[in-house]
Amino acid sequence: MAERSVDVVPLPLDVRAKLAELELELSEGDITQKGYDKKRAKLLAAYIPQCQGVDPSLHKELHLRAAPAPTGKQSRRKECGSRDDRYRSDVHTEAVQAALAKHKEKKMAMPMPSKRRSFAVHAAVDTCTPPETSSASEDENSLRRRSKGQCFTGLSLEQWVNQAMQGTSTTSSSASSASSLGSGPRPGSGPNVIHNPDLRTGGSALADVLAQTHLEQFGAPPDVTTHTAVQTEHARLPAMRSCPKLSRADVMETGNGMPINSRVSSKIQQLLNTLKRPKRPPLKEFFVDDLDELLEVQRPDPNQPRPEGDSSSVVKGDPIAVMAHWPHSLETALQHWASEMPKAACLTTLDTSGRPVHTLTYGKLWRQSLKVSYTLLNKLGTKQEPLLKPGNKVALVYPNTEPGVFMVAFYGCFLAGLVPVPIEVPLTTKDAGSLQTGFLLGSCGVSVSLTSDSCLKGLPKATSGDVVPFKGWPPVTWFVTNSKHLSKPPKDWTSIPRESNGEPAYIEYKSSKEGCMMGVAVSHTAMLTHCQALIQACQYTQGDILINVLDFKRDVGLWHAILTSVMNLLHVICVPYALMKTNPLSWVQKVSLHKAAVACVKSRDMHWAMMSHREQRDISLSSLRMLLVSDGANPWSVSSCDAFINAFQGRGLKPEAICPCATSPEGLTVAIRRPAAESTRTAGRGVLSMYGLSYGVIRADSEEKLSVLTVQDTGKVICGALLCIVKLDGPPHVCQTDEIGEVLLNSRCVASCYYGLPGITKTTFEVFPLNASGSPVSQFPFVRTGLLGFLGPSELLFVVGRVDGLMLVGGRRHSCDDVIATALAVEPVKLVYRGRIAVFPVSVLRDDRIVVVAEQRPEASEDDCFQWMSRVLQAIDSIHQVGVYCLALVPANTLPKCPLGGVYLSDTRQRFLEGSLHPCNILMCPHACVSNLPKPRQKQPVDVGPASVMVGSLVAGKRIAQACGRELVMGDDGDQGSKSTFLSEVLQYRAGTMPDHNLFTLVNNKGAVTATATYLQLHRRAERITTLLLEKGRLNKGEHVALVYPPGVDLVTAFYGCLYAGCVPVTVRPPHPQNLTSTLPTVKMIVEVSKSVCVLTTLNVMKLLKSKESLSGDMVKPWPQILDTDDLPRKRPSQLYRAPTAEMLAYLDFSVSTTGILAGVKMSHAAVGMLCQAVKLQGELYPSRLVALCLDPYCGLGFVLWCLAGVYAGHQSLLIPPMELEGNPGLWLSTVSQYRVRDTFCSYNVMDVCTRGLGSQTEALKARGVNLSCVRSCVVVAEERPRIALTQSFSKLFKDLGLSPRAVSTTFGCRVNVSICLQPQKVGAFVKQGSAGPDPTTVYVDVRALRHDRVRLVEKGSPHSLPLMASGKVMPGVKIIIANSETRGPLGDSHLGEIWVASLHCASGYYTIYGEQSPHTDHFSSQLSVGDTSTVWAKTGYLGFVRRTDLTDASGEPHDALYIVGSLDETLELRGLRYHPIDIETSVQRSHKSIAECAVFTWTNLLVVVVELGGPEQEALDLVPVVTNAVLEEHYLVVGVVVVADPGTVPINSRGEKQRMHLRDGFLADQLDPIYVAYNM
Repeated sequence: MAERSVDVVPLPLDVRAKLAELELELSEGDITQKGYDKKRAKLLAAYIPQCQGVDPSLHKELHLRAAPAPTGKQSRRKECGSRDDRYRSDVHTEAVQAALAKHKEKKMAMPMPSKRRSFAVHAAVDTCTPPETSSASEDENSLRRRSKGQCFTGLSLEQWVNQAMQGTSTTSSSASSASSLGSGPRPGSGPNVIHNPDLRTGGSALADVLAQTHLEQFGAPPDVTTHTAVQTEHARLPAMRSCPKLSRADVMETGNGMPINSRVSSKIQQLLNTLKRPKRPPLKEFFVDDLDELLEVQRPDPNQPRPEGDSSSVVKGDPIAVMAHWPHSLETALQHWASEMPKAACLTTLDTSGRPVHTLTYGKLWRQSLKVSYTLLNKLGTKQEPLLKPGNKVALVYPNTEPGVFMVAFYGCFLAGLVPVPIEVPLTTKDAGSLQTGFLLGSCGVSVSLTSDSCLKGLPKATSGDVVPFKGWPPVTWFVTNSKHLSKPPKDWTSIPRESNGEPAYIEYKSSKEGCMMGVAVSHTAMLTHCQALIQACQYTQGDILINVLDFKRDVGLWHAILTSVMNLLHVICVPYALMKTNPLSWVQKVSLHKAAVACVKSRDMHWAMMSHREQRDISLSSLRMLLVSDGANPWSVSSCDAFINAFQGRGLKPEAICPCATSPEGLTVAIRRPAAESTRTAGRGVLSMYGLSYGVIRADSEEKLSVLTVQDTGKVICGALLCIVKLDGPPHVCQTDEIGEVLLNSRCVASCYYGLPGITKTTFEVFPLNASGSPVSQFPFVRTGLLGFLGPSELLFVVGRVDGLMLVGGRRHSCDDVIATALAVEPVKLVYRGRIAVFPVSVLRDDRIVVVAEQRPEASEDDCFQWMSRVLQAIDSIHQVGVYCLALVPANTLPKCPLGGVYLSDTRQRFLEGSLHPCNILMCPHACVSNLPKPRQKQPVDVGPASVMVGSLVAGKRIAQACGRELVMGDDGDQGSKSTFLSEVLQYRAGTMPDHNLFTLVNNKGAVTATATYLQLHRRAERITTLLLEKGRLNKGEHVALVYPPGVDLVTAFYGCLYAGCVPVTVRPPHPQNLTSTLPTVKMIVEVSKSVCVLTTLNVMKLLKSKESLSGDMVKPWPQILDTDDLPRKRPSQLYRAPTAEMLAYLDFSVSTTGILAGVKMSHAAVGMLCQAVKLQGELYPSRLVALCLDPYCGLGFVLWCLAGVYAGHQSLLIPPMELEGNPGLWLSTVSQYRVRDTFCSYNVMDVCTRGLGSQTEALKARGVNLSCVRSCVVVAEERPRIALTQSFSKLFKDLGLSPRAVSTTFGCRVNVSICLQPQKVGAFVKQGSAGPDPTTVYVDVRALRHDRVRLVEKGSPHSLPLMASGKVMPGVKIIIANSETRGPLGDSHLGEIWVASLHCASGYYTIYGEQSPHTDHFSSQLSVGDTSTVWAKTGYLGFVRRTDLTDASGEPHDALYIVGSLDETLELRGLRYHPIDIETSVQRSHKSIAECAVFTWTNLLVVVVELGGPEQEALDLVPVVTNAVLEEHYLVVGVVVVADPGTVPINSRGEKQRMHLRDGFLADQLDPIYVAYNM
């Protein structure tokens, strides 16, 4: 059996590294016992004689003999060390498991995010990194190496779960790991999901966090959009995009009959279930009528713990013993030892294999330091202008593997009178923190950087060979301090050691919570006194050997290994970080080999060594007098200390050798546990309630409780110092004895200032603590150390955290380290890298919110990650009683790294806020953690409304919000041709009086004229169409005819041909040839709804209508007769039709509203005549005018301008179809310039195409001769709020082409009245030629007041200000009033209400299929409840307000401006307030550069935001938190669902308006094909 005992010491280094990796995998549960034995045997096969034929049991025995299993109490404590980081506690792990078990009982379902398959595959490929580049190889807190034989990929999920549940170990860790693996079905999975009953057996059943919620009964959910189902007179159009049809089995119906996809519905239902739990604290619901929305103030919990102890006192450390032989400075000490003991070893450098490569003696250190000092002062620059002078600051840039070269340079700076500034080695020009490092160097005035040969070779170089400038760095000169680059000083040159004084000796960098890098200056006096205090506290003796694993450039490593060692003739052996990664036991081996008395380590080093100690049997730690734990102030280091003692106590380690310390850059060493015999040793430990700690109160608890924190003392205060604990808030009053506070220190051995920052220096380094009476406790200032703690028995200091690591959430303080420990206690942690997790707060809605970010392993599946994330959220909620705002998993190697491992926290936080973190999985929980939303508003019942008190024209002290245009009488324009009420007669009259007057000119996308029409040509062609309708079509008077034409002259002629025949025309947009499946149903629907008996069209369009697509799907009903107008009969009709009365129907105007409703209105001949006359007067349109139209001619004012106004007024119309701009975005502007057009009309869609397509082509247009100085008015035709941002961008962009900013104006119309406001502007010389109205007025209103239906004007740039532009001058013959849509009472001008209009050119009503009046009859015949109750008004369905401005119109009357806020049907009623989608969408679009477009809607009280991703798919998940943050901050709303989709997902109609209801239907039917859907829990 001798061959079974394998000594692993002589094994090759790579084999030992693989063995250590296998041990780690076994301890983490990443590999089974059988797999471990097999792999270990394979590794050792080449080194065991006669190994052939050895069965696996033999290798298993080998393993057991190398690492005997502990028994009893040792088993539990040893398992404590089997985890891969310092955040480990058995008590805490069991508490987390118990908390998750409680959640298992609640069966709370959480919806899983939906991710497109292509995106998931793409992300998985992106996150896979080669094993040699894995972050695990560079991770400070992880030693795990991935190999090709990953055990997880070799097992099925069921097998792996079964093995995890059954296990091969009986330890508590394995049991907890098995009990926390979920086996519940995936959320949203259908009934065909197969569940394995074997996975849920026994007491170790998995925590079913994602319990499936079966929706068996579907009630009608409350819809806060107040959207009602469309009746027969309104038809809902299909979505614009081509979407796959769902079978009936895939679709279910809600209570109101709306078909929705079961998968989306079930996830939203799960989301609603997660919101049923009341938030803490409950919100007070009452009516808030004022305009100041105050966030809900967190009221203190009456049961919260409060401090009850006496005031704590100031603690005094032991006095520093005065030694006569102590030198007056470190330079003197170095010179003394160099002369007395020149060959004594000072520092030994090890290579990555653990062999010593260089030993620096005190004589060498002195001689080389002299060379460095001489060279720096005399060889850099010139004799007249040396580059460095005493007192200058010098950067020291050295890697962790060259402590000897660093030490020489450090003392060389001392001897030269320079101030060294050690910094980390920048590996790339884009290193995290490079900008802040540059700020530090710039503030210190650094112009020279000292480095080594090897480091200089590794820095990025330019083509010239020089080091490239790093981002944010000042210009620096690089100088190598290796011996061959140094000059030997002359014999007569000496360096005079300086006495200790208050001048800076060195500057140590420190990063603040916000990521700012500050330089902490330590004076010569403080440095010397600190060394003396450490020698006394640590009981150093001359010749002691010190093993240093810490960073020797700063903090504890610098103080002990570089400074104190020289002071007391110590021999330091530096173990580099690279060696620790390959051989974690190396520092223990060096302690044993050199019989070292002191070792400086971190708790992670103790843990790593404990993981590998089983392979070594000849280790003895009996010589170790002091094991200094530099991060012993971290409460989570207790478990590492305990486990290390348990593992190595049998190897000679004395428990009293463990000496944790508390340090900070400002206070240096604050406290340290002294090494002493166990009989005289005083040590303390406490189990504290986390709930009490969150309130800053100390409450002892028992380990049986769920949320406890075990802390150990860090010893007594450092020698020669005074220490006290002060309150965190307000003046620095001394804390009570049972209260947590910040540790303050008064000593000669503290830092002096933040270099170059006098402001924060005063608040940190000059603090005078106050006692209960308010008087200072000392006349000397104290320094804030940034440590949180309290004083325990025997004046021992207990540290529970750091001020920088606190998160103030809801009035309670939580430590980032505590949250990390809770997250890592949730199984299975192997989905993420344990050492690559970051917890930080972000300020949202005036409170800190907790964000957790971790790196996900490439092999982790999405389902497993989601289950782990869900458990983490539940564990943190249970243990800490606080909600997590966001939990994100990012791909491996993507988080910004610190130089020696760990996560660069501030840069990670900045990336999260900017939306550049690129997570691969994310969970947002704003509902759970945001509890300070504004108080909900409850509307009080109002009988009559604000207009109940009438005094003249005042309502409740305000002027009635009303406006009116000039009076309009038919035929008062003085034009003989337009005196008739009927347009058909106007055309006949003008065809006889001015037959050759050109009316229409149509241009194509190349700018060429393709068709023209004069009055006579239009009249003759209309007559031929009349003959076609009467003879071939055999139509009767009053029958409806659908006109399906592309934009052009043919549409106009067909319209008048119908009027001549007595038919009612209905204009319909033709189907798009490339998108028949989605556009053809719209045509079919309008034809059917309008009851058209005939379709007039061209030959090309007729082929599309009769294509096979028209007979598929739901379009089985045949078309009515279709007549081709390309070949018309030459016969003229015997008689042209004239309607008996002007009130008869002239045409039907069908349009799709922004809510997705198809509605047709009836226009009488009288209304058409009055409308044309009003447009003629308002626009000053006469036969001599040329007007360019780039509008869709199918509905609204666009149809009126294209087909009606030109015939009535006689002006020439230049027709530019908007579809032609797709191939030539500059067509409209070049045509306007070519024809010198003065007046032009367009839509927002056209303006947007020009702005986007011609943004970079203005110079090219100018070179082509495009000149827009001729334009006097550019009118945007719209049925929405004016888009100020777009119009301003358009004006600024084409200002160089001569376009005047005053030329752009807007109109407003709606279904009940297509033209309510219209205001063509006149610019420059044109002002004298007419009577244009006043300029459009822009006002700024408080958006918060609008939510309360109030209007409050604010100044430009005010917080929460919203710019609104007037929609033009009220049309002639139009009266407007703002009314309450519920009470029908008039409102004052300070209120927001529905716009009611009274005019002779209003539509006469909605058209229905069955000829019935729709339920919306009152839209056209409403009357006020008070005041003018006789006038009949038409409801526009739009919210707005009227303001009297300081301007006057042409008649000298004051101008009453109308401001449109939004559609009433689209408003969102949330929390009792009224929100307008465009305001939320504006905030969302501003939140991230990759958001191309967005739309919002509500469903079941949830706000859904759909964003179009304009960047790469890896940015998809970045949009979820930035969108949620933006809506919360600006609108105080919680986003329920965030949908990230492709560009073009948001449907937009021809006017450029978003079809939000279509989008809503597509989302519920699961037809959007989103990239990612996040359900914010």
